[in-house]
Order: sequence, then C-alpha cells, then structure tokens
Amino acid sequence: MPPPIPSPDASFSGMYDFRVLRQLRKREGLSIAEVSRQSGVSPAVISKLERNQTVAELETLFRLARVFGMTATDLLSLTENRISHKKTAGERKSGAFTFSEIQYDNVRCLYGQAPKGAEVSRPEIHHDDYEVCWVLQGEVVLSLPEQTYELKTGEAVQFDAILHHTYKALADSELIILHLRKAKRF
Repeated sequence: MPPPIPSPDASFSGMYDFRVLRQLRKREGLSIAEVSRQSGVSPAVISKLERNQTVAELETLFRLARVFGMTATDLLSLTENRISHKKTAGERKSGAFTFSEIQYDNVRCLYGQAPKGAEVSRPEIHHDDYEVCWVLQGEVVLSLPEQTYELKTGEAVQFDAILHHTYKALADSELIILHLRKAKRF
C-alpha cells in the first residue's frame, strides 16, 4: 500500500517556515494591518502565514517581500526550513600553500598554512567574488595590481577577487581566506 499523500499544510510545513514574516514585521515595527495596506495582502492571509498555517503563492511572496525591501526569492530563502548544513573540509594545495576548504553557495572558506617563502603567484580564477584574507599567525604579503599589503598576525584585507593577486609568506603563516559572492547586480 503506498504512503498517504500529505495535505498541503503538512507537505510544506517541513520545507518552509513562514513564521519569519512575523519576525520581519516586528523588526520593522509594523502591524499586520500596515503590512496588509502596503502589500495588498489580506490581514487574514498574513496572520495565517505568520502562524505557518498556510503557504504563500508567488504573487503573495512578491508583494510581501517588497514591504521589507527584498525580492520574493530572498523572502522564500528566509522561509526555507533548513536549520544548518554540515560539510566536511576538503584538502588542496596551491603552490606551497596547503588549504582545508569548505564551500557553500555564497561563501568559500579556506584555512591555509604556508612555510616562509611560499608563494602563490597565479591563484585560480575567481567568479565575481570579494576576497578576505585574515592572517591568524605569521606575516603575508598580498600584491594587487595597484596596491601591496603586508599583513601581520590579526590583520585582514578585503578586495575584489577578480583582480590578479599574489600571496607570499614572509614567515611561517596561517591564514583564512574567504570568497564571498557578490550580490547580483541585475
């Protein structure tokens, strides 16, 4: 016998949690009536969504998202009922640098170690990312087309990763490099 087909409320309650709407509304200091007036969505629908008793249609998401200054996609992402996402680090080498790496959709995190004199003069090509380099221990020189930074323990720099850049360890070093996806421009 096949398993029973879940009701719409049950099938979506595990995937989406629309209670985030209440948090957004409270953060903005708005009442349900004010959100209704600004969005054109009925107070009853907003109330049911806030209690996670119904799911929103795409047009409803679009209207509500605009009240909070976001896209429907952003709002839907907030409602996804994913508490956490565990991954295991991978290992890789780039030049004499050794990295442990974790990657998610919007961020790539690399914990690197480099002996004195190690250099990465041709890092892999990046997408449209920002890069942050934070030196945990040691001293690293970061060279960009128009700037050079000597980063010591506890110092960090952020730059546009599409620029050609080179890292050189002036001492045995440990660092964290983050690649942060830029928001879409269009």
